[in-house]
Amino acid sequence: MSKVVLEGYIVVPDNDLAAVTAELPTHIEHSRKEDGCLQFEVTQQPEAQNIFNVYEEFVDRHAFEAHQLRVSTSAWGNIAANVERHYSVTEIE
Repeated sequence: MSKVVLEGYIVVPDNDLAAVTAELPTHIEHSRKEDGCLQFEVTQQPEAQNIFNVYEEFVDRHAFEAHQLRVSTSAWGNIAANVERHYSVTEIE
C-alpha cells in the first residue's frame, strides 16, 4: 500500500476568515484522531493572514478517502466551502 500525502495551501476569503480560524482547531483535532492519519498540519502564514499551508499524510488511499468523506459532511466542510484550494496529492511507496 502507498502512503498518501497532500501538500499545498488554501486561500480564505476575507468574509470567511473569522469563521475558518475559529473552526480550524476542531478540524485539526478531529483529523488527527482519524484512523490512518499520520500527520495533519494547517498553519496560517503570518505575512498573509488569508493563506494557510496544509500538509497531510495518511497510511493509504482508503484512509485519505475516508478523511475526505468525513470532511465533506462536517462543520469544517460547511465553513470552508468558499476556500480556494491549491493542493497536490501524491502516493508514496
